[in-house]
Amino acid sequence: MKTVIRAAIILALTVAPAMAFQCPADIAKINQALQTTSLSDAEKAQVIALRDQGQALHDAGQHQQSVDTLAQAKQMLGIE
Repeated sequence: MKTVIRAAIILALTVAPAMAFQCPADIAKINQALQTTSLSDAEKAQVIALRDQGQALHDAGQHQQSVDTLAQAKQMLGIE
């Protein structure tokens, strides 16, 4: 049982920093896609709000929530 707990802790410690680096890359992809998107002004505003929320979550250290929020924006833009 101790081995499982140790493995879970190690996994959590290695995954969290990886997600922290993903957030800025996602934000850059969103910014680039916003330059050429054909979304309506209302949809662009929603994407920008999601991007800004994702940035704030990243800055607060809440990386999983940031990744999830930024994924919504990326989906609206049709990017991966």
